[in-house]
Amino acid sequence: MTRISNAWTWLRIQIRDLRPQLRLCLRVTIAAMLSFVLGKSLSIPVGGLWAALTAVVVTQVSLKATIEYLTGTLGGAVYAGAIVALVPHANEVSLLVALAIAVAPLALLAAINPNFRVGPMTAVFVVVGSSVTHADPVESAVSRVLEVAIGGVTGLAVSLLVFPARAHILAIEAAARMLDLMAGVLPELLIGSTQTLEEAAILQRQARIDQAFTRLATIAAEATRERMAHLAYESDPGPLLRTLLRLRHDFVMIGRAAVVPFSETLQARLGPPFARDAETTVDYLRGSSAVLIARRNPLPLAAVDAAFDGYEAEIAALRREGLIPSLVDHDR
Repeated sequence: MTRISNAWTWLRIQIRDLRPQLRLCLRVTIAAMLSFVLGKSLSIPVGGLWAALTAVVVTQVSLKATIEYLTGTLGGAVYAGAIVALVPHANEVSLLVALAIAVAPLALLAAINPNFRVGPMTAVFVVVGSSVTHADPVESAVSRVLEVAIGGVTGLAVSLLVFPARAHILAIEAAARMLDLMAGVLPELLIGSTQTLEEAAILQRQARIDQAFTRLATIAAEATRERMAHLAYESDPGPLLRTLLRLRHDFVMIGRAAVVPFSETLQARLGPPFARDAETTVDYLRGSSAVLIARRNPLPLAAVDAAFDGYEAEIAALRREGLIPSLVDHDR
């Protein structure tokens, strides 16, 4: 019975931790099925194939990438359809020439403007596909655009209606995970005050924080684009991103200081207040993560301020006793 209970607890934890991924899985599956059924209902070559593929792409990528995909497909299909209609391609050599004329300008355009990076791929489908299916070139281009439109609309609709995961929500979750990560890394760095830490270990911990911030910055950029496109009316993620960037810099400084441990005298005097500071800071980071997820007001700083006041008071006493050098007061 205990094993079953433990297994069920483990499963619930995994489902909770993978909740965003499971939501995305469901959205992609529903979008692929719906778009395939809609595309299959049309009497066109390979009906449903490109509709389903487009829906899968649109559901998984960002709004910006979706716009690029649809723009590139439309432009590529129109241009390639015109080339196939105007350039004879009765044999393999003429087909190769038509393919080159269709792909080369679109490839150059994609290199200049990333919005058209799907254009060359669409041109290949239109030119080669029309020769394989023996379909009219204009019909081939129209079919491609129609299926992509069906898949794009279906993917966007499913993304907005089925467990919608706006970038702002994902940014909040990424910020919370970064705070939890910092709360776990901080005690590992602060061990350097009492014992020698290998620089490689410190860099490894810093790298984990850097990766978390990079993920957050990517999602926050998408959240900003959603606000600009009026698909979301949430608050600007910029202040949160800048705050966590400053906090990340603080951890870099802590990591540099952790390379050299305190002397025995300083460990005896600063150890207790230092431990209180660490415990209070870890609790505050984890609490801040929780209030972010719950959309509650920030935690009060009274406990953190009190802990650091005690540490600063001990530092001041050590300076008066001449055990550590005095620093210049830059506020004067």
